[in-house]
Amino acid sequence: MKDIESRQDLELLMHTFYQKLLKDEDINYIFTDIAKIDLEHHLPIITDFWEQNILNTGSYKNNVLQIHQDLNTKIKLSEEHFSIWLRYFEETVDVFFSGEKANNIKTRALSIATVMKIKLA
Repeated sequence: MKDIESRQDLELLMHTFYQKLLKDEDINYIFTDIAKIDLEHHLPIITDFWEQNILNTGSYKNNVLQIHQDLNTKIKLSEEHFSIWLRYFEETVDVFFSGEKANNIKTRALSIATVMKIKLA
């Protein structure tokens, strides 16, 4: 299995991850009913975020914490929500990739989720 090497790898990861996440009734309503994300619009933006964080390229300019703080005012993001998100994220990474960057993206996802839980509490 190969490591994450390109934007195309991240696009595959994000597309597959969100397809799984949006099938889970315990969390999908946050994206569909509360945040009302347009997946076609959202995927390139979230790919920019991870490309910048993992490949040190990309053009992500948004404040990821502020976006989630705004969402948290609409619905309280719980420990369970973060656990579900992380589980699908890590599982999806592990399906396609292994290596330093694959481990790095899982570690960063855990770190970001941990900081968000603290800041949103």
